Formats: sequence, structure tokens, C-alpha cells
Amino acid sequence: MSRLRRLLRWTGRRALIIIAVALFLGAAARDRFDAWVDATELPSLVAETSVEVLDRNGSLLRAYTVSDGRWRLRLELDQTDPLFLAMLLAYEDKRFYRHSGVDPLAVARAGWQLISTGHLVSGGSTLTMQVARLLEDGSTGEWSGKLRQTRLALALERHLTKAEILTLYLNRAPYGGNLEGLRAASRAYFAKDPRRLTPAQAALLVALPQSPERRRPDRFPEAAKAARDRVLMRMQAAGVIDAETLAAALREKIPDRRRDFPALAPHLADRALAEAPQTLVHRLTIDAEVQKKLERLAERVTREAGDRISIAIVAADHVTGEVLASVGSAGYRDDRAGYVDMTRALRSPGSTLKPFIYGLAFEMGLAHPQTLIEDRPTAFGTYAPQNFDGQFRGTVTVHDALQMSLNIPAVMLTDAISPDRLVAYMRSAGTRPVVPGGRPGLAVALGGVGVTLEDLVQLYAGLAEDGRGVGLHHRLGQSCPLCGRRLMRAESAWQVSDILAGMPPPAGAPPDRVAYKTGTSYGHRDTWAIGFDGRHVIGVWMGRPDGTPVPGQFGGGLAAPVLFEAFSRLKPGLDPLPPPPPGTLIVGNGGLPQPLRNFRPRDALFRPDADAPAVAFPPDGAVLSAEGGHLVVKVRDGRAPFTWLADGRPLATAERDREVAVTLPGKGFVTLSVIDALGRSAVSKIQVN
Repeated sequence: MSRLRRLLRWTGRRALIIIAVALFLGAAARDRFDAWVDATELPSLVAETSVEVLDRNGSLLRAYTVSDGRWRLRLELDQTDPLFLAMLLAYEDKRFYRHSGVDPLAVARAGWQLISTGHLVSGGSTLTMQVARLLEDGSTGEWSGKLRQTRLALALERHLTKAEILTLYLNRAPYGGNLEGLRAASRAYFAKDPRRLTPAQAALLVALPQSPERRRPDRFPEAAKAARDRVLMRMQAAGVIDAETLAAALREKIPDRRRDFPALAPHLADRALAEAPQTLVHRLTIDAEVQKKLERLAERVTREAGDRISIAIVAADHVTGEVLASVGSAGYRDDRAGYVDMTRALRSPGSTLKPFIYGLAFEMGLAHPQTLIEDRPTAFGTYAPQNFDGQFRGTVTVHDALQMSLNIPAVMLTDAISPDRLVAYMRSAGTRPVVPGGRPGLAVALGGVGVTLEDLVQLYAGLAEDGRGVGLHHRLGQSCPLCGRRLMRAESAWQVSDILAGMPPPAGAPPDRVAYKTGTSYGHRDTWAIGFDGRHVIGVWMGRPDGTPVPGQFGGGLAAPVLFEAFSRLKPGLDPLPPPPPGTLIVGNGGLPQPLRNFRPRDALFRPDADAPAVAFPPDGAVLSAEGGHLVVKVRDGRAPFTWLADGRPLATAERDREVAVTLPGKGFVTLSVIDALGRSAVSKIQVN
């Protein structure tokens, strides 16, 4: 017994020594192992992701590929469908939240299957190991590669949380072609973000990264379906989905093509990117649904118009200044120079500046909507404008002159307020007009200035806001230093708006009360329609981007119907225009103060009457050959009868005809004069050979 006790004591002491040595060696090995893992050099965990442009509600308007041409859209864990995450973990790594990067049970299972069957049945790779492989873009076929990924996986688990590792997988997993990451794949195959996926969609996206090229549904739909169905059946066996869900999911079709990534508002997206090239996510004021509707409208209209005609549309909230839609062309890749953003192209505005001429005339007390003004042939020095149709209406009200878009009254008012004042008003409203030669002339009233569609929409937005400044902007949260600044008295702005609201709508358009103005530039190169209701303002330009004429096209016939249809696509009904401000003078011509009943410029005392007589022939400075001294003279305007004089001596008296033959006193320089029944006269100095 004593010998047995001594043996046990001796054996126990040796066992304790062995255990102590083993523990010491194990601790030393563990320390060396930890040091080996800790010394792992981590690759960059930050990958370049696609620049995204989002609308006001966070919807994707446009995305750009990364520098190597891949689609890699940033995705956070909380933006991912929980069902997909449940399927992913159940299929790829059941013990993801329990292992430290390597799953011994999975490795043992894979090894036993390899020994017992002679081939690899399932891998022992964890999601962390897959992330390690994706980070280093390494191979899994070589033992050296496996060892490196194992070491990196252990290191990742020590530096990152499980959520961060899972997020890396979601953003790096390959899905075939140039698709990388779950969100890019979900967008490409299902045209939606992976916030809400059907069980069938989630299963396909779980299966694809295992063999992304051989299972691409757009190329190998049968292989993709087989892989998806295997995931679904295993999910039912694991209790992730029930039998009924499985049956429904198995019947769901596999996507047979890749969807295009959104490319809404492409011109504005390019602009936002150019403005802030370092920003990864651009948040714009654009409403994706409105943008989509107006882009479809633009495509249809230009397809019907044909003949290389393009279009641009800007829609904005004139209360906030936020741009809700910006259509730069008929199509970004359209063969009609679709890449050119025509919302920012300098073009001639035609008659679209006339409302601001009238508004400034009201502002300066030169006119009232019921003031009478003359629409007669008139020369302003060497400038003799004509109406668009070549006709003249005589005496009309200012109200009717603006509604009929008559040129002579508009130029008269511009002459009275001065072209410089009109251009200064435009600049004070935040626009950037470009004046040929640098100094505006009277032609600015009829479009002799370069403006953009955005500028015109901003001008009309200020008119809609009772004459206050409105700064159009396309970035959410952008400040507006111009907003609220008084540019024109509310009464003047309302009077102009009221006149424009009385314009008859285009044929076939709803009889809604839109205050709008059309315009056509010289040579039919540009057609315009700009309008507003109580909340929104829309501008439409149509023409050819290269500036060549579009014969026979007018703003009223081409652009105005598009304007009204754009309003109907923007919202179901119009917001009412505001009532007149308290100080607005609403009377007929007879109720106006005497100076406002007939338009007379401020220097009217020194000007001839608008209908005063003028020598129509011979013109001043003419050199003529008059046989026998006989000459036919002509008078324009004035009131009959007329008296003709040569150097103060009567040639013909009490003539009621405007054309009469007279005999001149001789050769040389002659001063011809004509006097009408009211005593008004005109002179022409000529030379007779």
C-alpha cells in the first residue's frame, strides 16, 4: 500500500510538472500567436464608392461608377432588409456572432467531409474570411492564400465590430460584371435599394457572390435559378421561411436583364458634381417623380416636333426658390446635342422681357394698365421696330398692348424707362444678362440680350412673389440672400401678373388661370413660354441647340402647350393667384388721373405727338433728280388737309391726299415742310440736281 501511495505521489508530481510545462508552453505559444495576429498589416478598409445624387426625398437621381468602372453604392447595415441578413448568416456563417474570425466547427466539418467523400462538400470559410479575401482580392485555392486570409480574418475581428465586418461584406461582395456590393446588385437586378426584398430576391442575392459570373441571371438564368432555389430550400429547412413562403418564392421569376441605373436630371447632376467634386452624396431640391414626368414630356414633345428640335424645362417653387425639375434637353444622349444643358445656354428671349418693361413703367408712374398708348409706325432715331405680324393697331390700352405683345408700345416704354434700367432690374433680380457691345439699346425690349432659361424662370418667380427677389437654387438647405428683397412694388407686380393671367390658354389646354408669356426670338431661333400660378413657376424653351432657325414656329404655338401640360404633370390643380394689394388702382381709363390717361414720356413736351405728320418721301438728306422741277411728295400720319412748303413758300395747300405732285422752285438745297390741320409740321432737307 505504501509503495502504491509513493507511486501515485511520484506520478502526480510528474503529471503536475507536465501540466505546468504544457500550460507554460501553451501560454508561450498563445502569446506568440497573439503577437502574430496583432502584427498583421491590415489593408485599406475604405473603398471608393459611387458618387450619388439624391432628390429632396432621398431617392437616387443619378449615380456614377468609381474610377475603375465598377458600380459600388454605399450601403449601411440598417439600410438592409433583415430577411436578407438572416438568410445570409443562415446560409454562409451560422456562428458568425460566436466565432473570432475562424469557425473551428466549420473547418472540422469541411475536413471530415473531404476525408470521407474524397472531395470538398462545403467550405469552412466564415464571412470574416470572405471579407479578408475581398479586401486583398486574393485566391482561396492555395494554402498560402488560405493562411493569409485566416490571419487577416483573426486580425479583423480584433479591430472591428461584427456590424462593421458585415457592412464590409455588404459593400464588397461581387455580383457579376462590374457590380460590387449588395446595393448595386439590388439596383441592377430589381431596380430598388435592398431595404425591402422579397424572399426570392433575397435568396438570389445571397447565392450570387459564391459564383458571380456563372450565376449571373442576365446571362445564365437557369444557373441563377438553381442557386437561388437551393438557398430557399435550405432557408425553409433552417426555419428562416415557412413552407408557404418557399412555394411562392420558387414560383417567382428570375430577372432576365440588368436594369439601367437611374439617370434623372443628368445635366443638373453633372453640374452638382462639378460644383463640389469631393462630395460623395449630393442632396438636391429636385423631386424625382416630377423630374421623371417632365423628362417623359420632353421626350414625347420633341419626338413629335422632329426636325432636330430640342427642349429645356425648369420648374420651381417660387415661394422657396427650390428647383423641382430641370430638363436640360430632350435626352442626355439624344443626337440633337442632348449633352448640352439648354437651361443654362444663352439665347435671345424674344418678347419674354416685355412684362418687366411694363412693370417698371407702372413702377415709375409712366403708365397704368388702362393708359392709352399708340401702336403706329414709329422711328427711334435709326431704329424703326415692326410688330411681329407687320400690322399696327392704332390706339390701344397698355393692358391690351402687353396681352397682344405689340412691339411698338414695348419699345416706347423701354425708351421712357431707359434700357439701362431694364438691364439693371434684371441684374438686381440675380440674373446675368449678356448685352452685345456692353451697352443696352432699345432692341433689348424685343430680345436683344442674352439670357438663360434659368434666368427667365428666376425673373418670373420674382414677379409671382409680388415683386420680391427669389433666388432659384438646386441644393437642399442652400441659403438665399436675394430672397425677400423688394425689386418692384407689389401693386406693379400684381398689375403685370393680372394682365398675363388674362391671356387665353393654348388650344386644347385646360382653362386654368396661369399667368404666362410667350416669346419668339428673331429668325424663329428660340420659342419660349414662361408662366406661374400661386405657388409654382415653369419655363419652357424649344428650338435647335445650334441656333439655326425653325421657320414658322412661334412660342404661342410650340412652347405654350408644353407649359400648360407641364403644369398638369406637376400637380393635379393650380394654386390660385393672389388678390390685388390694397393700394392697387383698379379703374377704367376715364377714372385715371389726367397724366395717366394717355401715355406721354417724361420729355413729352419736347417730343412730337405720336401721330404727328412726317415726310415719307423724299427722306431727309436725299439727293434727287427732278425733271422740270416736278416731284411727288408723300406725308405719313398727321391730319388732313396738308400744306406743303419749299423754303417757306407754299407749293400746295388744302391737300387731302397724302401723295401730291409739286413743282420745286429750282436746283440746289431745298427745305421741304408739311403742315397738317392741327398745325403740326415735319421737315425734310434735300438736294435737287
